[in-house]
Amino acid sequence: MKFDDILKHIGEFGYYQKRLYLLLCLPAISTGCYMMMLVFVMHAPKHRCQIPGMNNDTYNVQNNQHASKINKTIPPSHDEIHKYDRCYYYQYRNNTRDRVKCSKWVYDTNTFTETFASKMNFVCDDAIKRSHAQMIFYGGVLVGDVSFGILSDKIGRKKTFLLSTIITLAMAVGVAFSQTFYVFVILEFMIGAAHHGGFMICCVMSLEYVGPSKRVLTGIPIHIFFAFGIMYIALMGYILRNWFYVQLAVGAPFAVFLFYWRMIPESSRWLLSMGKYDDAEKIIQRIAKVNKKKIPSRMIDEKTLENPKTANVYHLFSTLEMTKRTIILLWNWIVIAMVYYGVTMHTGGNIGGNFYLNFFILAIVEVPAKLLVMATLNRAGRKKIHCFCMVVGGVACICTIFTVLYGGDELQPLTLTLAIIGKMGSAAAFGIIYVYSMELYPTVVRNSGMGLSSCIARIGGMVAPYVAQSADVVGGKFGQALPLVIFGGCSVSAGLLCLILPETLNRKLPETVREANDFTKKLDLDDVHKEKFTFKEYQSNTEKEKAKVKEIYTVSN
Repeated sequence: MKFDDILKHIGEFGYYQKRLYLLLCLPAISTGCYMMMLVFVMHAPKHRCQIPGMNNDTYNVQNNQHASKINKTIPPSHDEIHKYDRCYYYQYRNNTRDRVKCSKWVYDTNTFTETFASKMNFVCDDAIKRSHAQMIFYGGVLVGDVSFGILSDKIGRKKTFLLSTIITLAMAVGVAFSQTFYVFVILEFMIGAAHHGGFMICCVMSLEYVGPSKRVLTGIPIHIFFAFGIMYIALMGYILRNWFYVQLAVGAPFAVFLFYWRMIPESSRWLLSMGKYDDAEKIIQRIAKVNKKKIPSRMIDEKTLENPKTANVYHLFSTLEMTKRTIILLWNWIVIAMVYYGVTMHTGGNIGGNFYLNFFILAIVEVPAKLLVMATLNRAGRKKIHCFCMVVGGVACICTIFTVLYGGDELQPLTLTLAIIGKMGSAAAFGIIYVYSMELYPTVVRNSGMGLSSCIARIGGMVAPYVAQSADVVGGKFGQALPLVIFGGCSVSAGLLCLILPETLNRKLPETVREANDFTKKLDLDDVHKEKFTFKEYQSNTEKEKAKVKEIYTVSN
């Protein structure tokens, strides 16, 4: 008996699992906050050089005399977006006027009273540090996914989650008091590793107690809670307006998850893999009792867990077909992560309008995107829906170049709408790619393949801030549109490449690398299954009998 067979006896998604699933979804709210935190913390408000000798200088004009000093001291901007040059001021000597780089700045405080970027003056020559910080954070996410995944297989899901919670809570408080760039990025790296490592454990545990027929249903809603986290940080940012208090407002609630030690069980699958059959039996009996299912007094022994033969991750590249399929999937993972995070990073403060409203809208649209995926995934198929989301979202991002270059402020709502469509496409695709990849990877290497995909996706997250900041490097309206054009082009390419992949809807999933390699539109496992044949029977048939099966299949279709 496999563990999935046990779940069919005790309930695939009964009251116990629903309660547990809700508990495991709640940490996704904090994860959503932290994955977008640096968009707030490293936001560079509008700024210009401080007028030399004027300690009470402010970005906003105080009076006519102040306006005269600004016009005399600060050069006009070379682009049409900013009024003043942000990095130089005029220095007068002997009736001559020189452009000089400044070392002090004043910032617009209408959106934020202070961010870490404005506190540390990460502008002009140091502007790249904002992208470095975000890259290091997403590097921490990559390391955390790997290290906490390995640790959870060694010491258990529950202990590892508790450890990740303690580390995240300590680092979240510490980073709010950071006084140097290096301390800040080290703590952010650890937050990235710990909080997302814990989130991945929640994703795994939320599926480990769910029966196979309910996994598609439960695989996507946890990402809706992720969107709730983005809404929460947008609200906290709007209310508090200071990076220090926003950090504490996100970090403090994380203490609630310390109580999960008493509220959630250890993974029964992990207990079985470690030979702890009695502990696993107690949890199984408790689930059955809560779900009001009658089962024998003993469901588990050393023969319960069937350990299938496993393969190494390099087997995903063992044939030309598998290599092609794996590369396409990995490219999609990279692009989806890059577009998902990059569009949010860029749109919040670079396309005009209210920063917080833009950010909140980009978060809330994820909910209908995910619900739409849940409603259509088992009807239209994985490939068609995924391609549609990627291409439509990508084209929308590309079209922003027209509204930005050929329109003014009056077209800002249209630009935002196009960016929202781009974000919805990537948000929906994020939910699809999890399911699609899991179904395309063969059983013997499925866990390794999903782990590789998750890690590769972090490259997209690490690249996203640099693409978003290209707007400042290029400057002007073209620079304002460039990041979205890059995101859109990559999204379209990834979506179209998916047309090469096979459809997995209503098909028996491949168990071995060989079956996965033959998982095409031609006669395969499912086609044989339709004619009451098993794969072993089909393989043992003579060539004449195989030809008959193919003939039957061709006529019936």
